[in-house]
Amino acid sequence: MLATDHRSQEMYSIWLNDPHIDAATKQELQAIAGQDKEIVDRFYTELQFGTGGLRGVIGAGTNRMNVYTVGKATQGLAQYLNATADTPSVAIAYDSRHFSPEFALETALVLAGNGVKAYVYESLRPTPQLSFTVRQLQASAGIVVTASHNPPEYNGYKVYGADGAQINPDTAAQVIGEIRGIASLADVKRLTREEAEAQGLLVWLGKDMDEAYISAVAAVSQNPDVIRETSNNFRVLFTPLHGSGNLPVRHVLERIGFSQVRVVPEQEQPDGSFPTVKSPNPEEREAFAISLEQAQAWDADIIMGTDPDADRMGAVVKDGNGQYVVLTGNQSGALMVHYVLDAMKKNNTLPANGAVIKTIVTSELGASIAESYGMTVLNTLTGFKYIGEKMTQFDETGEHTFLFGYEESYGYLAGNYARDKDAVIGAMLIAEAGAYYKAQGKTLYDVLQELYVQHGYYLEGLQSRTLKGVEGVAVIQGIMEDWRANVPAEAGGVSVAKAEDYALGLYDLPKENVLKYHLADGSWFCLRPSGTEPKIKMYFAVKGTDNADAQARLERVTNDVMARIDAFVAARSE
Repeated sequence: MLATDHRSQEMYSIWLNDPHIDAATKQELQAIAGQDKEIVDRFYTELQFGTGGLRGVIGAGTNRMNVYTVGKATQGLAQYLNATADTPSVAIAYDSRHFSPEFALETALVLAGNGVKAYVYESLRPTPQLSFTVRQLQASAGIVVTASHNPPEYNGYKVYGADGAQINPDTAAQVIGEIRGIASLADVKRLTREEAEAQGLLVWLGKDMDEAYISAVAAVSQNPDVIRETSNNFRVLFTPLHGSGNLPVRHVLERIGFSQVRVVPEQEQPDGSFPTVKSPNPEEREAFAISLEQAQAWDADIIMGTDPDADRMGAVVKDGNGQYVVLTGNQSGALMVHYVLDAMKKNNTLPANGAVIKTIVTSELGASIAESYGMTVLNTLTGFKYIGEKMTQFDETGEHTFLFGYEESYGYLAGNYARDKDAVIGAMLIAEAGAYYKAQGKTLYDVLQELYVQHGYYLEGLQSRTLKGVEGVAVIQGIMEDWRANVPAEAGGVSVAKAEDYALGLYDLPKENVLKYHLADGSWFCLRPSGTEPKIKMYFAVKGTDNADAQARLERVTNDVMARIDAFVAARSE
């Protein structure tokens, strides 16, 4: 018997006999008796608390999301906060996923059991609102229960620091140390809801904080007077994809003057099963299938979609032939960079020390646009927490004024009210830009083509391979080791000019398991294991002389890289 199998069976037995485990959970475990592979998958490891917190499949077991893994993680966090803060408090929000309210309440009650005050939203709210709330309440930390755009069987638990950004690796390491010191579930302290409320350790949040958040987002609007004048002629179709974006997006659009806004009725109500989509991910065209039909019938100017916790936003616009085109995150980000900087320049509000922040796997188009306005462009590792970290540094040093931050995975932020990507402000700004340019006789697609002519035809692609379970983890590690040891001489017929291994801590960035290869023609590709899903991602970027040239370059590089990746996976599967 393998060591993992032995440990799994041992932990399975412990849970079945633990008096702290409820009857329903034990019944779920009894139902898999004798299913060795299932038992191993549920118990071969602890659900890992990474820099972003927890994320996993919902169910019973140490490698699953349940009230016990949530309680244990919260106990470790509470111990860390009690050791580092005088009177610690934590703000908590949650989205529409299965068991999100239960996990949020359990988190609050464990915090209360440790004397830590918990501020909890009375119903679902967006992740960026949680970031705002931490800053507004000057809380010691924040937690949002969500698995972002993962499939319905997942849930998660993201932890934020006092600045409103997701905790950094150093803080996460300290919290992980506390969690590892918790020997058993008997060490997890908790109060009942009645006890926590009576002692003032559980406080419920509602409309007052909602209003503060919407006001903060609306304050970033660049042309409110123009939008109010033109909004009657600009039609917005919005889908929250059964998540938490429904009310805040509608409220902020109304606040800045949009009057022609419709919500896709089939996808308006929160539902953790996400019944109308294969995946509640606005990065995927399939998520817009229903809204595309309705947009054509209504002749909408733009379609916007947000993921379950409303930190990612996808947009669909009309091309020169009146056909709807799904924008990539890189394209939407570049359009918003252009719109915001151009508006600030015309309004004489563009600061000399302004900065735009993007990640190392994000297109260079937005960077080229920002530099054309004389702005500084900074690169961070993948993950908005690194952009938030830079924003906090700007506050402390005054070196730069933050203007806009974005990543290719549909995350955007403008303004200084939060420290995480925000689909609400993304929706506001892309709609605002659309209405502004329509008044000039242009679509957002037209503006994008103008930007390509000015800055070059940038084109990006993303491939991924999902490799589940303990075997999948080993294959992903093997892929990274293979590419480290065997740097390719060329890709797509172009020589590799430089290889970057971010695990070495390049450019004063934290160490991360990412490989990036720069080609002689300015193209690049990047290999990165996902930190939240059982998959490895491959990013590609090229710059062509025109669209056809860029497409051809992208296809050649992608085919070469993926052929090597798939051959490796196939060999390991034999």
